[in-house]
Formats: sequence, C-alpha cells, structure tokens
Amino acid sequence: MKIVHVPCLEDNYAYIIVDESTGEAAAVDPVEPDKIVQAAAEIGAYLKLVLTTHHHWDHAGGNEKMRVLVPGIKVYGGSIDNVKGCTDKLENGDKLSLGTDINILCLHTPCHTRGHISYYVAGKAEEDPAVFTGDTLFIAGCGKFFEGTAEQMYQSLCVTLGSLPKPTRVYCGHEYTKKNLQFALTVEPENEKISQKLLWAQHQHHAGLPTIPSSIGEEFETNPFMRVDLPEIQAKVGCGSPVEALREIRKLKDNWRG
Repeated sequence: MKIVHVPCLEDNYAYIIVDESTGEAAAVDPVEPDKIVQAAAEIGAYLKLVLTTHHHWDHAGGNEKMRVLVPGIKVYGGSIDNVKGCTDKLENGDKLSLGTDINILCLHTPCHTRGHISYYVAGKAEEDPAVFTGDTLFIAGCGKFFEGTAEQMYQSLCVTLGSLPKPTRVYCGHEYTKKNLQFALTVEPENEKISQKLLWAQHQHHAGLPTIPSSIGEEFETNPFMRVDLPEIQAKVGCGSPVEALREIRKLKDNWRG
C-alpha cells in the first residue's frame, strides 16, 4: 500500500491510496481534481474510488469534477452527510476493497458534521494500517463541534478511533499540527513528548514538509483531546469526567489566539 500526499488549497491535504499489486487507487477528499488526476498519472495509478470524509466544500467540492475527469469512478460518502457528487452512500461498518490487497472499513465519526466518515485502511499484514480522519481527528487536535456534541466527539475520538491499533498511521485533512501542539502545551506545559513533537513539527514546517502521518499511539501521548480519560488532564481544566474535559478543552481552543 502506497499513500501519496496531495497538498490542496491553503492547508488541506488530499491523499491517493494505491494498491501496489494492481495500481488501483482511491482518492481521499480530492478537492482539486486536476492535481489528483495528475499525481495519479505520475505514479501510474488508476483512480477507481473517491472516499469523502464529510460534506464541507474544502473536502467534497471536487467530487463532481472527479466524475467528469474519471468516468465511472465511484464516489463514497456518509449516508446522512449530503455529500456533493456522491454515488454510493455509506453506513458505519461498511467495507470496501481496493485492488487485491487493500481493505477499507468505514467508521462513522460524527460531531464536526453529522455524517462524518473516517476510513480505516489495511494492506498486507506486514504493513501498519492507516486511518483517514478528515476533520474529526487532527494531529494533536480535533475538529470544531459544528454539528455535534462533546459526547459525540468523545465517542468518535477516544472510543471509535482510539480503539484502532496503536501503530495505525493517522492521515488528517489539514496541516494544523504546529498550532495544535502550541495549544497542547498550554494544557500540559510539562509534557515532554508535546515539546519534542513541536520542535520536530517546526522543523518540518521550515523545510516545507508535511507533519502527517502521526499514529494513534502518538496521539494518546500528545493530543489533549484524546487524553481526557486521564484524571490529571481533567483536573487541569477543572472537570470531573472525560466528556466535560473534552468540552472545556474545545472551548479553550476556540478562544485561544496562539
């Protein structure tokens, strides 16, 4: 399994997932279709699927043009998310395949939008799996609660995504890592892992390189929104439960000007 980053717009990422045995490929959130088609051609990949995480324009806005550029391509999206250009609607637990080696599990991860889907992608046994989390889970952060509640985000982040194997690589929808880690340090100034990762992210940023992927294991060490089960994190924000702490940290982040 090969995964190619395609930077789009100001700070978005689209991705191409390639089954290396057959050359078949899926595009995740291909908001700039011409870039995606060109990138696929450059690596000799054949686009078969579009995997849409959610309905916001900067993720789903290229779907209709993708269908023009690649006749017959299937466009997947959450059944209750009103995704533009969608040909096939998904429910939680639906399974897709790509080529001969790649299996895709669709996970309903609502809150940022009601029908947000994350895609858990497994290739050959010796490869670490990957999850494409759109705007639910960012590296060291999470999406705004536009269409949902703290209870839903806790379930999406800490239960659904948090139960994936720790080595699972995390590919999210935006390059927000540096800012997210700066905020994370305001919650946990003594967390060495956050400090170290921030230095690394700053280096990547200066070099013009992505900070993605992370891993589920790393997120449990450095992402305040995924650390809310810890009593010490709850105490830092004056809350008595994981959900209350998540709600409070999101509020702090919404008002933070780093």
